Amino acid sequence: MTNPTQTDQRRRNVLMSAAAAAAGAAGTAVTLNASAAAPSKAIREPANLTTRDGVSLYYKDWGPKNGQPVVFSHGWPLNSDSWESQMLFLADHGYRCIAHDRRGHGRSTQPWDGNDMDHYADDLAQVIEALDLKNAVLVGFSTGGGEVARYVGRHGTARVAGLVLVSAVPPLMLKTADNPGGLPREVFDGIRAGSIANRSQLYKDIASGPFFGFNRPDAKASQALIDSWWMQGMMAGHKNTYDSIKAFSETDFRADLRKFDKPTLIIHGDADQIVPIDAAGRAAAAIVKHAKLLVYPGAPHGLTDTHKDQVNADLLAFIKG
Repeated sequence: MTNPTQTDQRRRNVLMSAAAAAAGAAGTAVTLNASAAAPSKAIREPANLTTRDGVSLYYKDWGPKNGQPVVFSHGWPLNSDSWESQMLFLADHGYRCIAHDRRGHGRSTQPWDGNDMDHYADDLAQVIEALDLKNAVLVGFSTGGGEVARYVGRHGTARVAGLVLVSAVPPLMLKTADNPGGLPREVFDGIRAGSIANRSQLYKDIASGPFFGFNRPDAKASQALIDSWWMQGMMAGHKNTYDSIKAFSETDFRADLRKFDKPTLIIHGDADQIVPIDAAGRAAAAIVKHAKLLVYPGAPHGLTDTHKDQVNADLLAFIKG
């Protein structure tokens, strides 16, 4: 196998340029080494840091630098843009909000290897360490919830004040002999097949259907949300997103969840067609000691957009304690 072609890179650059133009402005990039000392308060967004295995991670750093950190991990195949509603809201309330594009996604580089939960968690750890974040609240959506769980399993909670799992994949998505409530392997094989056959169409189908619940009879679809989801997905690497299907579906987070020793909030919609609540939210709440489970009636998987005001209010209440 070879690395992505120059044509693929040009397409990715065009997508990124279009996104920047739509936003109306582009910041100054800053390169940090993950082992370096924490950057000054004058850091400008957007910025990048380089992991110990040479991957450049893009990240946003919004809000007052002396505010309590809230660190966001995004879902598949999205990027940190998917958290902008929550980040803007919490930054306006005095919190320092940080979100990175997972390796292989968004504006981060696309390594051929390392597209697994251990690397995702280690990358998150390097973001936290490079920025010297302490007393941080970690918030993970969908695949990002797995990233947060594996971070706790591998790196502990010394820098953590609280944990939030939103529509998250833990404990284990895949149906196995000791996880009978999971989803059959054929579900994920179908996603892989769709990715190989026509990745662009797959993303349009997911966004216009089950992700936001737009396939429900009473739903009013938002073309803007569909377009944003598709664009974020197409900014990610083909190989990276393909490998990530295995990462989010087959990784067993049960041992990681047992290490949660900080206040934990679990938010899940009971109409989630992507990550069913019984296999995920309720199952995770049964493992994490003293976790608080908030069930959003009728909410789909993408509730950070469809129910953003409720999510924002619940995050703020949780962080305030």
